Amino acid sequence: CELEKVKAGAGISGETDLPRIVGKIIGIFLSVLGVIFVVLTVYAGFLWMTAQGSDEKVKKAQKMLSQGVIGIVIIVLAYAISNFVVSKLSTL
Repeated sequence: CELEKVKAGAGISGETDLPRIVGKIIGIFLSVLGVIFVVLTVYAGFLWMTAQGSDEKVKKAQKMLSQGVIGIVIIVLAYAISNFVVSKLSTL
């Protein structure tokens, strides 16, 4: 069959297992969240730099930075846990 030849030429296997698919979906989702939090952190840094001495703006930027750091830590931990669980499920 031509489809099998194309699939083999592209390096795509016909086997799909649920843990691998779920792992990829989780990885993509967490990657998008990571990008969002990095953008928010950069934005908070920009707000801080352009605060021009305004205490209210500086506090807002500091709060955003701390929330961004907490968010990145949570994302990294979620990625590590999901990666561990998916790898254990795929060996069953």
